[in-house]
Amino acid sequence: MRNFNFFGRLSRAFNDYPSLSKIIVVSTISGGSLIAYAEANSFNGSKSHIAHADAVASNDDHRIASSEQVPKKKKVVLLGTGWGGMSFLKSLNNPNYEVQVVSPRNFFVFTPLLPSVTCGKVEARSIVEPIRNIIRKKNVNISYSEAECVKIDPNNKKIYCRATIDSHSKGEEVFAVDYDYLIIAVGAQVNTFNTPGVMENCHFLKEIDDAQKIRKNVIDSFEKASLPNLSDEERKKILHFVVVGGGPTGVEFAAELHDFVNEDVVKLYPNVQELVKITLLEATDHILNMFDKRITNFAEQKFGRDGIDVKLGSMVTGINENEISTKVRGNGEKTSTPYGMVLWSTGIGPRPLIKEFMKQIGQGNRRALATDEWLRVEGFGNIYALGDCATVNQRKVMEDISEIFRKADKDNSGTLTVKEFQEIIDDICERYPQVELYLKNKQVRNMVDLLKEAKGDAAKESMELNIEEFKSALSEVDSQMKNLPATAQVANQQGAYLAKCFNRMEECEKNPEGPPRFRGTGRHRFHPFRYRHLGQFAPLGGEQTAAQLPGDWVSIGHSEQWLWYSVYASKQVSWRTRALVVSDWIRRFIFGRDTSGI
Repeated sequence: MRNFNFFGRLSRAFNDYPSLSKIIVVSTISGGSLIAYAEANSFNGSKSHIAHADAVASNDDHRIASSEQVPKKKKVVLLGTGWGGMSFLKSLNNPNYEVQVVSPRNFFVFTPLLPSVTCGKVEARSIVEPIRNIIRKKNVNISYSEAECVKIDPNNKKIYCRATIDSHSKGEEVFAVDYDYLIIAVGAQVNTFNTPGVMENCHFLKEIDDAQKIRKNVIDSFEKASLPNLSDEERKKILHFVVVGGGPTGVEFAAELHDFVNEDVVKLYPNVQELVKITLLEATDHILNMFDKRITNFAEQKFGRDGIDVKLGSMVTGINENEISTKVRGNGEKTSTPYGMVLWSTGIGPRPLIKEFMKQIGQGNRRALATDEWLRVEGFGNIYALGDCATVNQRKVMEDISEIFRKADKDNSGTLTVKEFQEIIDDICERYPQVELYLKNKQVRNMVDLLKEAKGDAAKESMELNIEEFKSALSEVDSQMKNLPATAQVANQQGAYLAKCFNRMEECEKNPEGPPRFRGTGRHRFHPFRYRHLGQFAPLGGEQTAAQLPGDWVSIGHSEQWLWYSVYASKQVSWRTRALVVSDWIRRFIFGRDTSGI
């Protein structure tokens, strides 16, 4: 009876005080326990529900008046759940915004591991994280809509979307979403360069679905080639895998496929192993052009030893369902080769939404949305773009050279002293990052030495430069301007930077922290975005990887493969995906790759 009374009172307590149901008791092995509240809002147990209700009723008018004084949250609409969008969401912690995410893909994909999915080294589900898992952990009001943006209306601050869940329902109708700030992070699509037959006959490697299709096609190719009613010529055609594009994705897929053939096919399909051929077509003179020449040369030599046929200067002119046609750059020699599967990995281009938006805002002749150094789309203070769909249009020094001189010449003497220039040199380097690159390439210690060199009298500390001499000294600085690469690393850093700006928006409105405005008064609200290159990897197969890290550090070998494993494991967006990826690698070492094709 005593036990019954105890549990009765406990049951009534949970009914009377719902917050008690949020208590989680985690029992440890030793018999101890940890008690924690699942919600931050505490309940004052000293007051009864009746007293609490009376207090609420008596203060209704006061609450209504108070709510009217609370400023309305500004709405941020984020398009895309790729690297830029994911990084923005994870880094945003300002509760003064209402965020709505719009994307046809309700998950984030760790794209650097897509080539590993194609041959069963890593499972597809191991590299995807549901976007709702990310946003549910935030203290910001974030909602998600599985839809595709089809039009941007910057004049009315609206976007128009179409649901992608069920094409047979009313979800196909277009609906509008208002915004105060718009962040465009929709990525890019494959660039076919209008080559005939590419869309109809080639595989791509941009999405998780692409990797799964390639995986199934690879397995089906070996199963089909193992049928007894085929000739050797037919088997050779089926097992001829062609990779178009010698960039990181194409090279890594060729290496993964080669490892699959030598480590798993030899055991599972011994009768067709010798018929497999991998061809890598590259239109330029070398593969991995964005890497150091030492890596490029090693990769080409290793592929040659591994039997991967690398054809440099080979341009694809057309593809039908049976043959791929190429032309040798230089002599124009044309050939047609039978194939079983083609992976097209030659670059990226803007999506239809971005193309249409660029036409609207007068950027129709560009390959990506042009933004300023703060990632704002040129001409719009409330629209941002990041990742593969955008490019930072760095302002040139020579466009502002007169204003820079005037700002530095504080005594309006018409000449610039070393002391005057030193006072503004940090602001110049921050506003125009090409200045530092120019000094590094010229092997000049600082801007002062550059000015002395231009003046022709390095010994005088009291030298003065007029406007023409100042222009002459900086005339070649803009030659160091380079577009940022379309990589996950850039998009990830841009998303984190933009979230930091939104986190400190109110503070920086009152106290700007950026460089001075050379064309105008005051300072910019924020420091401009600066990309910091952290290095890059190129897996080359056989548990060997090429690593190029900052400081001209280049290394190739097995130890770099383990560095690749550790870096990519640490860069996973959650502990769930981190555990899944590592377990996939361990499984592959012990049991080999999964060849089920599903």
